[in-house]
Amino acid sequence: MCGRFVLTADAATLQLAFDLETTPAPLAPRYNIAPTQPVAVITNAAPKELTYHRWGLVPSWAKDISIGSQMINARAETAAEKPSYKNALRRRRCLIPASGFYEWPKKGQNPLYIHLKDDKVFAFAGLWEIWRSPDGDELHTCTILTTEPNNYIRQFHNRMAVILPRDRYADWLFGGELQAAEALSILTPVDEDRMAAYEVSKRVNSPAFDSPENIEPFGTQAGLS
Repeated sequence: MCGRFVLTADAATLQLAFDLETTPAPLAPRYNIAPTQPVAVITNAAPKELTYHRWGLVPSWAKDISIGSQMINARAETAAEKPSYKNALRRRRCLIPASGFYEWPKKGQNPLYIHLKDDKVFAFAGLWEIWRSPDGDELHTCTILTTEPNNYIRQFHNRMAVILPRDRYADWLFGGELQAAEALSILTPVDEDRMAAYEVSKRVNSPAFDSPENIEPFGTQAGLS
């Protein structure tokens, strides 16, 4: 599961990492991205530009957008079967840039900030959708795909977001109408040796706190192995 994440990469870094045609407008670092907020995405419909979607997928057939808050994550193993996700899996895939994410190992414990050891920006595998209101307004939304955890994340949670290797970005975006088996071959856990984590303050529990202090190690915590 991924319920909060971080994106601190600047616009020039994102342009290089995702091979965008132009440098995106300057981005403010975000240290506590929460469901229903706008998130940066690169979609298969516009693979050379950074756009923004509301986090929490709202299917085109939904009566209202409230369902989106319950659909921030989608299980990769069953996405091809679920009415909410199966069309998006075939036709509307995206990359969701991130610098790291948070997990809460147990109730009452401090959250963990989890990131790649090299601290490079990475991409979650995502799906996107367009919902139209009765008035005809369009809302673009997205969800993050999850899979079985690698051994590192298994210490903290029984699911993890799919972090795509950079050499699979194009496969994910441009793979055509992927069959379920083909999609699952891409939606696998990232190599556990690439990951690191440390405790951070409980201030992260509130989306109202969005500052660099969110990712500072808590107390004397140096990291978890």
